[in-house]
Amino acid sequence: MFLPELRSIKLRPRAVFRNYEALDQIMSMHIEPSRRQFMRDLGIGAAATQFLWALPSLGAAPAQHHKQRVVFVFSPNGVIPKHFWPDQEGEHVGLKRILKPLEPFKDQLLTLQGIDNKIRGDGDGHMRGIGCLLTGVELFPGDVQGGSDTPAGWSMGISIDQHLKNKLQADASSRTRFGSLEFGVLVPDRADTWTRWSYAGPNQPLAPISDPYQMFDRLYGQTHNRVILASVIDDLREDFRKIESLVSAEDRRLLDQHVEMVRTVEKELKTELESASKQQDVGHAVPQLPPNVDEENDNMPKIAQMQTELLVNSLAADFTRVATYQITNSVGNPRMRWLEIDEGHHSISHEPDSNESAYENLIRINTWYCEQVAHMVKRLSETPEPGGDGSLLDHTTVVWTNELGKGNSHTRNDIPFVMIGGGLGFKMGRALKFDHAAHNRLLLSISEAMGYPEQTFGNPDFCGEGSLTGLV
Repeated sequence: MFLPELRSIKLRPRAVFRNYEALDQIMSMHIEPSRRQFMRDLGIGAAATQFLWALPSLGAAPAQHHKQRVVFVFSPNGVIPKHFWPDQEGEHVGLKRILKPLEPFKDQLLTLQGIDNKIRGDGDGHMRGIGCLLTGVELFPGDVQGGSDTPAGWSMGISIDQHLKNKLQADASSRTRFGSLEFGVLVPDRADTWTRWSYAGPNQPLAPISDPYQMFDRLYGQTHNRVILASVIDDLREDFRKIESLVSAEDRRLLDQHVEMVRTVEKELKTELESASKQQDVGHAVPQLPPNVDEENDNMPKIAQMQTELLVNSLAADFTRVATYQITNSVGNPRMRWLEIDEGHHSISHEPDSNESAYENLIRINTWYCEQVAHMVKRLSETPEPGGDGSLLDHTTVVWTNELGKGNSHTRNDIPFVMIGGGLGFKMGRALKFDHAAHNRLLLSISEAMGYPEQTFGNPDFCGEGSLTGLV
């Protein structure tokens, strides 16, 4: 299923109209003639047809296979263990302060304490923390210098998200338009080992998309002429109105959510266009601001929510079943002024525990990160599973993690691994504790739970005991 270029729908000069006809020819290969004619008779445009045709209540959706989805979420610089990990194993009773935002979902929550990133070799603790987190293998030698440690380069292996993407894309029944999507939130516009955690293979880092508008363009077409976007939205809404009486109440809710998401982005784009129009009259070239200046830093909460909306809608539309969501980067240093914290996160994370102000601020910062995860989980729980039972969350597992266990000690023991949702089929609602298990074994468990058991993943030296026990 895909949504073609939005700019081709409303205005149809001769060249654009030819594009529209070409699109219809492409669609005809995927939709049988009688069904295509049904949409034409209703006057439904090409952009809306592909989305509408996947709705189960139209009776035209292809046979649904059991969908499993996994979303990996990264936040940096370690946590405060005392205010993060549950005191006891077993059923969650009361969550600690940092995890408190996930309290409404504690029955679908699994915390995994005692999992270590045992990868050694080149690079500083932060570099090996993020670069080996999803790959489970060492970094190549390189020239990226971190602290007093040995310089390093990119990871030597594929990351678990891309491994799963390749497996899913190899099967026609689980193949999606994108295979995987890599979201970012204020990830710096530079390529180094601290900024990448997803790898297509050895020496093949994947850059996350941190600009919601760029992600929107990727998902819904290259909207080079954004002035047309408002009319495109009008067309989509009109097409959806034509069909809403023919679909179930659940599918009407999906339609409403889809339109509302696109409308939100439309409003943001209109504001951007108005601002650009005013700047054109200043009489000189408008300079480009460097990335991650204060103005962008302060938009971090807004960007996080916009990216979450795009991610949730991507899963609902089955654009992908695997995604990463990277909040800043290893050694990420946002200034969370919306929490009345002026100092950068990474700088604070180096302070000793005896610094009570820094200690308290780190708890608040990590709680804010948890709030972003909780918001994503909430949106997944509110979105019905298309063509299936329950919600998206019932068929999706969010894996929230970090490159360090604790920031000021740079330990990679007790790496935070928190899972929410039913996508992997693990027994949730529990706190588990392991005895310094290699995180490679958890990567094996995730691959196995998605239907792709492996003997090793990453460095085989840390896979001898196989996947983790006790998860199901």
